[in-house]
Amino acid sequence: MTDADATTATADWQAWQESWDRQQEWYLPDREERFRIMLDMVEALVGTAPRVLDLACGTGSITARLLARFPEATSTGVDLDPALLAIARGTFAGDERVGLVTADLKDPDWPAKLPHDSYDAVLTATALHWLHREPLADLYGQVAGVVRDGGVFMNADHMIDETTPGINAAERAQRHARMEQARQSGVLGWTEWWQLAVKDPVLAEPTARRYEIYGEHADGDMPSAAWHARVLREKGFAEARPVWCSPSDTLLLALK
Repeated sequence: MTDADATTATADWQAWQESWDRQQEWYLPDREERFRIMLDMVEALVGTAPRVLDLACGTGSITARLLARFPEATSTGVDLDPALLAIARGTFAGDERVGLVTADLKDPDWPAKLPHDSYDAVLTATALHWLHREPLADLYGQVAGVVRDGGVFMNADHMIDETTPGINAAERAQRHARMEQARQSGVLGWTEWWQLAVKDPVLAEPTARRYEIYGEHADGDMPSAAWHARVLREKGFAEARPVWCSPSDTLLLALK
């Protein structure tokens, strides 16, 4: 089954979106809060009708919330994952405000696949931690090239301060204990969610291709927020700092 076949076959795309959201909340109970702050800052800095690049968009979680809050916004989602893109294509089929692009962010030419030369905002969440420092720094330089002057980039992700190992260990232990409690109560974790996807007649093939690309899970580096801010300034942004944080995660905003 091709991507086109997958997105036109009978499937409850909203159910898959909601299932994905619940699985992500297993890791990130404050996920909606980071999205709210992200969109607050979009409104504050580039207005309520922005052209947005949803970077490593997955199923389009950011895009869905962007359009619900700002109906005049437009979004380009870019990702490599065939299964998550199948869900995104099914979800946003027929919505002219949304375009979806298959591209590998490790490929230096990925910006050439975008439909626009520049964007008011580039947004990403819980995705770039699968990159190591050097390719992530390169990616930040490419992102700087597609954000217009006065535009913004925001990354909400795991950002670990290595100078506080005791705090980090305690936070991680508590978070994983809560995750295990949720799993025991029947909440789907990462592995269980993908086990369902691979059995679904619509998602089985794109999920198989997804595993060919990524394997079980891709883990890169999780440098501190200070590292991210410094590198973003080095790559062409005028300002960069956290605008929200939890005990484990940070929403970092960079202004071009």
